[in-house]
Amino acid sequence: MQYKIFVVEDEPDISGLLVKILEEADYRAVQAFSGTEAGLLLEREMPDLILLDLMLPGMSGEELLADIRENRQSNVPVLIISAKDALSDKVALLQGGADDYITKPFEPEEVLARIQAALRRVGKGPAGEKILTYKNLKVYMDSRKVTVGGKEVGLTAHEYDILCLLMQNPGKVYSRETLYEMIWHGGYYGENNTVNVHVSNLRKKLKEKDEGEEYIQTVYGIGFKLQ
Repeated sequence: MQYKIFVVEDEPDISGLLVKILEEADYRAVQAFSGTEAGLLLEREMPDLILLDLMLPGMSGEELLADIRENRQSNVPVLIISAKDALSDKVALLQGGADDYITKPFEPEEVLARIQAALRRVGKGPAGEKILTYKNLKVYMDSRKVTVGGKEVGLTAHEYDILCLLMQNPGKVYSRETLYEMIWHGGYYGENNTVNVHVSNLRKKLKEKDEGEEYIQTVYGIGFKLQ
């Protein structure tokens, strides 16, 4: 799985260097050159990790971090990359919700090591648990946990099984008959509304956590697939 990392840095040379480091390590990098631009990106999707400068135009790095933790209630890993090297700055940011603090100038190997450590802590489950990712949605296969934008979603066993099946084959349309037979392990006779009810409840729960995004599409006359 290719992890998506937001690089929030206003200096083009430093931003470009970080993107190069990430892409060479097979990460997908998305650039933002101000705190305000990063905030707009976060409205659309939540990345797997954020590299965050502090001295940014518009919204500062400190303000963006507070917005991520307090307003968005997200636990996405945030690694500060800053020229500020005072111990008091580092302590304040770590207490404010940052996962790590890297001082400029930095070595590429250190940046990658810190990223890998942060992703191991929150991006991978126990013993390298397999995680399915789509938009802001993550499904943890072993622990049967589902998060949207870092917020956990409480699903019933059948709701989880439906979502997991759709996530494993994002381009495939599943008929109601197929879903019923695969999830409930029984025959489907057409008049049973069970699948529709469970998909409706699943949509509602995902919508509560992420109002601006749609995850499940109804293919009329056929069934359901990921949006």
